[in-house]
Amino acid sequence: MRLTAFLAAAARVVLPKDYRYGTNRPWTVAAQRMNPPGKRRKKVFVEPVAPEDWWVLRGDTVEILSGKDKGKQGKVIQVIRKRNWLILQGLNTHYRFIGKTGDYRGTYIASEAPVLLRDVALIDPSDRKPTEIEWRFTEEGERVRVSVRTGRIIPKPVVERRDGIVPQQWKDGPKDTSPEDALEKTHLASLKTLEEEVMEKLGIQENRRQRKSYWY
Repeated sequence: MRLTAFLAAAARVVLPKDYRYGTNRPWTVAAQRMNPPGKRRKKVFVEPVAPEDWWVLRGDTVEILSGKDKGKQGKVIQVIRKRNWLILQGLNTHYRFIGKTGDYRGTYIASEAPVLLRDVALIDPSDRKPTEIEWRFTEEGERVRVSVRTGRIIPKPVVERRDGIVPQQWKDGPKDTSPEDALEKTHLASLKTLEEEVMEKLGIQENRRQRKSYWY
């Protein structure tokens, strides 16, 4: 197992079966406040969408088909697949009053409310108009999204990581370890003891063998 995959598996949050997903990350304090231990919230029924059929990704541009912002286009900044939710940058906003204290009157802040997947349409970058899509395979065997209206391939968006790096655009520097060097096997496993390996490396001949040890 690669080290990155091992660390990702170790950091994965284990959630209860009846956990209700929201707009907050499960490991944040806000999400834990909404799902306290021992509290069972009413089950939410969501239209099932297979992971391989999910056609909107973070960074895509979509158009809202219904609601107060119908006809407006925006960028997807968060995808919550457990609820079929999309968060669009600057769209479907609502205002909350926060920060009121004894010597401060508080203020209103705008936050984006989620939009259902069925209420948006993907934008075709060739003409900036909404379109339906279907999954197809290229001659190289790559699975791509194709606009039904124009027949053009809609590429996957380029998204920055939390540290500001775009993996598709990253170029190794002089101090970066190449993938070939990182995957090179430099250690061969052996059943010999440390003393036997040292003697073999230094050319020391020793016919005696250590007494066997047993673990109970």
